[in-house]
Amino acid sequence: MANRGCTRKFIWSHPKCSLSKILKKVQNGCGFIVLHCTLLLQQLVFFSTLTIAKMRLGHITSSAPKPSQFTVLIRAIPWHPEQSYSDTLSKYFTNYYSSCYLSHQMVYHNGIIQRLLHDAERVCLSLKHVSPEISCKPSLTPCNFCGGPTATNSFHILSNEGDSVKGMELGELTVTTTEQERPAAFVFFKTRYDALVVSEVLQSSNPMLWVSDLAPEPHDVYWRNLNIPYRQLWIRRIATLVGAVAFMFVFLIPVTFIQGLTQLEQLSHAFPFLRGILKKKFINQVITGYLPSVILILFFYAVPPLMMYFSALEGCISRSIRKNSACIKILYFTIWNVFFVNILSGSVIRQLNVFSSVRDIPAQLARAVPTQAGFFTTYCFTSGWASLACEIMQPMALIWNLAAKAISTNKDESYETLRFPYHTEIPRLLLFGLLGFTNSVIAPLILPFLLIYFFLAYLIYKNQILNVYITKYESGGKYWPIFHNTTIFSLILTQIIALGFFGLKLSTVASGFTIPLILLTLLFSEYCRHRFAPIFHKHPAQVLIDMDRADEMTGKMEELHKKLHSVYSQIPLHLQKSSSNGESSTPFANQELPDPEKLKPEEGDAIAKELWGFQGNESGQEHDTKSCPSASSPEHLTPKMIELHKRN
Repeated sequence: MANRGCTRKFIWSHPKCSLSKILKKVQNGCGFIVLHCTLLLQQLVFFSTLTIAKMRLGHITSSAPKPSQFTVLIRAIPWHPEQSYSDTLSKYFTNYYSSCYLSHQMVYHNGIIQRLLHDAERVCLSLKHVSPEISCKPSLTPCNFCGGPTATNSFHILSNEGDSVKGMELGELTVTTTEQERPAAFVFFKTRYDALVVSEVLQSSNPMLWVSDLAPEPHDVYWRNLNIPYRQLWIRRIATLVGAVAFMFVFLIPVTFIQGLTQLEQLSHAFPFLRGILKKKFINQVITGYLPSVILILFFYAVPPLMMYFSALEGCISRSIRKNSACIKILYFTIWNVFFVNILSGSVIRQLNVFSSVRDIPAQLARAVPTQAGFFTTYCFTSGWASLACEIMQPMALIWNLAAKAISTNKDESYETLRFPYHTEIPRLLLFGLLGFTNSVIAPLILPFLLIYFFLAYLIYKNQILNVYITKYESGGKYWPIFHNTTIFSLILTQIIALGFFGLKLSTVASGFTIPLILLTLLFSEYCRHRFAPIFHKHPAQVLIDMDRADEMTGKMEELHKKLHSVYSQIPLHLQKSSSNGESSTPFANQELPDPEKLKPEEGDAIAKELWGFQGNESGQEHDTKSCPSASSPEHLTPKMIELHKRN
């Protein structure tokens, strides 16, 4: 029997054996398969990028005229002691861009006014669904849990009008304290092409002065960061980069702990008192299979808020840029910790040689990736399929709404509008794409689960974007470069792992096909970077000139010029008149308020709504205001508010 086994082993390993030749041919054929699959994927990426680029150009040309296309954000305006920032900017653009300069709107540091507007918006939201039978008597209702008083929709009339300002005198609310000019402004031009040229040209011999960028959409402006001096931005970016890298290294602790849970043999040797518990089959399956991925997901809940905070500290001028920056940070963080750190920590725990030299990197990846296939598959279930279920049900929003109703006994059915979380969903999708690419060669069992995930994700995200989430600003396809670059990185990493796998199998032919394939992918990436990347970062002058000519022929250009000055106002006043002489004005300039004593009740209500941007209920229902005479009388525009507006 022993001789028969030795003979059988010799026959199977003999080089002239037909089965050995078949295995060699299969290994060599894998090189051809990887080559063809990579070429097909490169073609798919190319045509997808071409389609998205055409869609972006179509979005620019077919969408309604936007004020951001005519507007340039100017920062780092130099200070002159003899004149204000507004006068300096007006003289500069009148001197150098007199033929295309239209007007400008300064950015103000008005913390008091912004807080008042924020409080007014909260009051408007609380009064949105007030019952018609409004009572001016203060009333308190007990809480369902603690029995304490809670606020209601009733009004409380102050006995002394001076109490409403909390001891602040009217003389303190002057222009010098409420509206301070900052060295930043929105400059408006006559055509889109003029704004594009100004945003791309260096305005001064000192690049730290007169910095120009195309302005974001009005609803997309991040007003808080416009007060940051431009010379601080490079320091902030370095500080946020250091903070993100430090947090990435701190996160190694929980990831290494999670990998320790997946290696029960090493865990039982390190902690002998756990051997009896770990021998149970159910405990073994839970600890090694489900528990590590759940713990990792719980730790990852702290990543998006922190990365969003880092992106805000960088000084982004718009919310879309801030979310895009947070998306990139979370993507790098996720790929590093979920893929690379898990592989490295697992290799260290198993006491394997980890990248002793650069030449051993492909072979080490080829050995380490299959050992983590089970963890990656479980992570696909817990983070992928479970996230899709939570995306449909929105459990956190539902629990928060029910808890708020139970605690405050609020019967209001309104809810906060949802925005699509690009910065969390895009990194998750790209991570699963990376896992599918890297495991397709040596551990293809994960592919069916990933295909099911992508199919369900397409249906669910399409429904959520069309029917659930509300778009406040358009991204215009600016997230596609992240998809493209991550896909190219996944392809190159897959080819490196395949090179190590074929090297371990001593397949020289397959390895010979893989090496030029990596170079071909790098050349393809460089070509796409020169061919498509400028489309997603800049606006083509040819398209903008055609749009300007079309608007001039239809007579829309003058109407667009009249609306430019009011859309970028920090204080949204609908009665504000645009400046026609090319000079900037404060948010309250050129506005005359009538005497409240001469106003009819209907006129007073209309002016109040326009002043505070209040959009009331247009259903046509008339509220009974007999129980509260002051609600419809002209006294709700107090003389102090009128005097404040007149002074500004």
